Amino acid sequence: MEDFLTKNQAHMLHHTLSDHLQALLSKKQLSRAEVVHGSQLDRAYVYQIFSAEKTPSRDKLIALSFGLHLTDDETKKMLKLSGNRELYAGDKRDVLIIFAIQRGLTIFDANELLFRYGMDLLGV
Repeated sequence: MEDFLTKNQAHMLHHTLSDHLQALLSKKQLSRAEVVHGSQLDRAYVYQIFSAEKTPSRDKLIALSFGLHLTDDETKKMLKLSGNRELYAGDKRDVLIIFAIQRGLTIFDANELLFRYGMDLLGV
């Protein structure tokens, strides 16, 4: 059992958001500084999220997903684990975010798209 758990740890849901974010950081081979840059969130705030000192809003987590270069499924999983509503294709703003994530756009590009359609921006 221990061998199985060790080999499959990367595929298991972690119990805390902080643990999950740490696993994503390792999986994506990114530094926290790269996530800060890619998410456009405050450095201290991102570090506090990773250390479980802060509980981020849904929008802050979505901004983090851009910094972590997550897929839409990875983003949905992170949102679900955090207790937030997943991205929903019936919501116009979420559709724009899903579109941006699926195409590998940066948070700058995603915010430009949101702005163009009169939606609230991410990471601000």
